[in-house]
Amino acid sequence: MTCRIVSWNVNGVRSAHGKGLPEFIRSSAPDVLCLQETKCETAKAQAIDLGFAHAAWHEAEKKGYSGTAILSQVAPISVRADFPGEHPREGRVLTAEFKELYLVNAYVPNSQRELTRLDYRLGWDADFRAYLSQLEKTKPVLVCGDFNCAHEPIDLANPQANRQNAGFTDEERESFGRLLSESGFTDTFRAEHPGLEKQYSWWTYRMGARQRNIGWRLDYFLASRGLSGAWDQAKIHPEITGSDHCPVSVRISATL
Repeated sequence: MTCRIVSWNVNGVRSAHGKGLPEFIRSSAPDVLCLQETKCETAKAQAIDLGFAHAAWHEAEKKGYSGTAILSQVAPISVRADFPGEHPREGRVLTAEFKELYLVNAYVPNSQRELTRLDYRLGWDADFRAYLSQLEKTKPVLVCGDFNCAHEPIDLANPQANRQNAGFTDEERESFGRLLSESGFTDTFRAEHPGLEKQYSWWTYRMGARQRNIGWRLDYFLASRGLSGAWDQAKIHPEITGSDHCPVSVRISATL
């Protein structure tokens, strides 16, 4: 059995709902849709019909901020919010357990201007890596979302100008790389398209950046070792608007 999973930072689910989100869902028909930056209270989110049989929403304590969701046509065995560690309630991680894998949806903290949150973000990363490694002891893990990091120079339009800016610091890139080198996860898009340039998933709203494709690849699907050979069709969908991010997707050979 194969299933198509889509991840999208919608920059406000209610805003995206009025900018083509329902139409995108109908046309792409994903089996699972993971959303980040929903910016919506759960009670209000549950009133939005996006056509899925099951929906799990995780809101931030601060209203109108952060938030994640996993929507699926098959009911997960279980859903867990957050992960071990001392972290504020920002609604950043949801984990859905399915029959043959864990699906983890993450909205990784931004290091912010002046890198005021860099130290916290690196600690968050360490706790998150430990959590994923613990999950993988039980069954394979697929993790997706907005990682707020362009891993390599090929993953952003102006790497030299952005060196040591939030999302492209040496520290963040090294931390992200440890998910691949130490924890054994595969960046599915880059593995499938190793030298493909100008492939981005986020563009600033300023200076016509999207029209000129001056962007960053911040959104990923990472597959654990247990999913080796079980995924393909890792794609970015820049033609889909409605947010400053675009959707990314992958196909998995697994039973949900």
